[in-house]
Amino acid sequence: MKFRRRNLEDLGELICGNLGSDEPGSDNPKYFYYLSSSYITRFFAELDTDYEHDGSTRHRWVADVLEKMLAEPHDGPTHPPEIFCRVIDHLMSPADALNEGPDRSKALQQLNTVLLREGFEAFYAEDKHCYLRHAGTGTVAKSAANPHRPLNPAETERRTKLASYLDKCSEDELIEEVLLPLFRQLGFHRVTAAGHRDKALEYGKDVWMRYTLPTQNVLYFGLQAKRGKLDSSGMTRTGNANIAEIHNQALMMIAHEIFDPETNRRVLVDHAFIVAGGQITKAARNWLANVLDASRRSQILFMDRDDILNLYIVNNLPLPAAALPPAADPWATAGDEPPF
Repeated sequence: MKFRRRNLEDLGELICGNLGSDEPGSDNPKYFYYLSSSYITRFFAELDTDYEHDGSTRHRWVADVLEKMLAEPHDGPTHPPEIFCRVIDHLMSPADALNEGPDRSKALQQLNTVLLREGFEAFYAEDKHCYLRHAGTGTVAKSAANPHRPLNPAETERRTKLASYLDKCSEDELIEEVLLPLFRQLGFHRVTAAGHRDKALEYGKDVWMRYTLPTQNVLYFGLQAKRGKLDSSGMTRTGNANIAEIHNQALMMIAHEIFDPETNRRVLVDHAFIVAGGQITKAARNWLANVLDASRRSQILFMDRDDILNLYIVNNLPLPAAALPPAADPWATAGDEPPF
C-alpha cells in the first residue's frame, strides 16, 4: 500500500504535534501533544517497534517510517497493514485528549482531513479504540480478531442481545442481518444471497461468495444456513433441521456451478459452509463426515451459534436494529401530553 508523500508528511505533522498554538485562548489550539525527538522514539517504542529518531526533521522522519509500515504485507487495498492501524489507534488514544473531551472530535477531524484523501476514515468504536474504515466499501481495517478471547462486560452484553435476536429471527433475517455483514467484514467479496426467498436457482446455496488469497488466487464458497439446531435424530423437533437434509443440499452446492458476473465465467464452489443459528451436534457432524467421500469431506466447513456470536462481537459489527431495545417514548410517563 502506498500513500502520497504529502499525506504522509501531514500525518507526521499530527504525530509530532506541530499543528496549532500553545497560547491560552488561541483560535487555533493544539489537539495533539508536541513530541520532541526522544518522545517520538518513545511513541514508536510503545508500539513494539525499533524505530529511533535520528535527529533529522521530525515530521519527515515520521513520514519515512509510515511509508515503511505501509509497505508491509496486508490483506488487499481496503486493509492497511496492522502496524499502521496500531499507529492510528495509539495516536488517537482518548487518554491523550488535549484542549477537548475524550471523544477527541477536533483531533479526529484533523486526522480524517488527511486520511480521506487516501480513501480511509478513522472512527471510534464502542470499545473506545480508533479504527480505520475504507470510505468506499465501509470495510473496517484492523488486526485479525480472536473469537476465543475473553469478552469485556460491554461485549458480553452485546453478545447476549445478539443471542436473544437469534432466538426469534427468521432464516432470512439470520442471513441478511447477521451473516451477510459478518462475512463482508471478514474479507469475503461478492457476498450474494442466492434467491433464498423465492428459492429460484438456489441449488442448496443460500449465499455464495469468494475470497481472494494473498497470491491473488480466488476461492469460491457456498453457504447453507439453518435457523435452529442441526441434529441427527430419527425424529427432528420443530424448528430444528436434520443433517440428512443438509447432506443433500451440500451435495447440490458442491456439484452445481455458479456464475460470477465480475469474471464472466461459471465456477464450482471450492468449499461449503454449513451454518446454524443453533447448535450443530457432534453426532450430526460425524454423520455428515462419514457419508461424504474424502475429497468432499475436506470441502465442508461448520459454523454454529457460538461461532456466529463470537465472530460478530469481536469484529465489532453493529447489532441488527431488531436486537436493540426500543427507543424510549419521551411522552410515555403518566400525566404528560404531547405538545400538539
